[in-house]
Amino acid sequence: MSEPRDFWLACGHHLLDRDADGRLTLTDEFLKAYLARPELRPPSEACAAERDIHRALLADPRMPIATSQLAVIADRDARDNWQVMMDWRDFLVAHPSLEAAYLELVRRGRKFPPLFINQLVQVILRNILDGCEDAFVLRAAELFFRPQAITLRDGSLIAADGETVADRGAAPVSPLSSLLGLAAGGEFEVLSETNAPTYWEGSDQFDLALDLTGGRRGLKALGEVITRWVEHLLKVEVKVLPVTELKDVALTWYVGLDAEATLMGDSLWAGEALDQVTQARLVGLFRIDFVNGAVTNERVSGAPSYLVMAMAKDRSLRLKPQNLLTGLPLRQLDIA
Repeated sequence: MSEPRDFWLACGHHLLDRDADGRLTLTDEFLKAYLARPELRPPSEACAAERDIHRALLADPRMPIATSQLAVIADRDARDNWQVMMDWRDFLVAHPSLEAAYLELVRRGRKFPPLFINQLVQVILRNILDGCEDAFVLRAAELFFRPQAITLRDGSLIAADGETVADRGAAPVSPLSSLLGLAAGGEFEVLSETNAPTYWEGSDQFDLALDLTGGRRGLKALGEVITRWVEHLLKVEVKVLPVTELKDVALTWYVGLDAEATLMGDSLWAGEALDQVTQARLVGLFRIDFVNGAVTNERVSGAPSYLVMAMAKDRSLRLKPQNLLTGLPLRQLDIA
């Protein structure tokens, strides 16, 4: 039997350990990877205090750093970066696993830079999807930590990585590039059965688009990611399937997977009709069922729950995976 193919090497998954429950435990090697970031690596003109802190943390990345030590760093931006990093490090160190840290972060509303949070989501997903051989599921998982640029044409919804699209500039040179608004810097392929085997080799490039048209494989793959995410982090067994028609769906309980979808769901729950422009921004609708039904709270009473996903007016899509951990009708998440 061949070894599972690797992917997302840049997230640092290999630097972490796992506990008996399969959750990620922090290592010194993972913490040291932060010290290699350009925001923290002292430039040649850095003051002695900054260089000393960097050197000391490379030797012991868990070493306590007092606020007074950071206060003497000459460069204000560097000083601010180090304070944010030390706060983040201390937060991670204080938890038994990265999953526990993430749950604390989203349940208590802790504020950290989106870059750190997205990296944390990615490495947790890398753990959850370890050994996955379905490129569509892996590409769909990117929506949890990478903003997407959505294009609608001829009834098809195509999601391309927003940052990659921006990096490629303007002036498209082919019909596909024109469709996606991409630049002459290179083709942006849509993931298909034909090119799926190439995903693993280029997984850190984020340069394959995903078809999210209803009834096609992209939404089903995203439903699989949602299923694994909920089961791993909440220990709740669920089934998540795309719904192709909004008609006749009663949103007794719903979770918006992004800010736009939350507003859309609020309107539908209040009995308001969506105008055509707003409804056109709906990207996906999922039904989520709780296996055995034992964990749902009394407010649901056996009625189906739904997950709503929508793009913003600028056709961007920014999922909020934390909503799946705080918004589902589960008894253990009820606020006393």
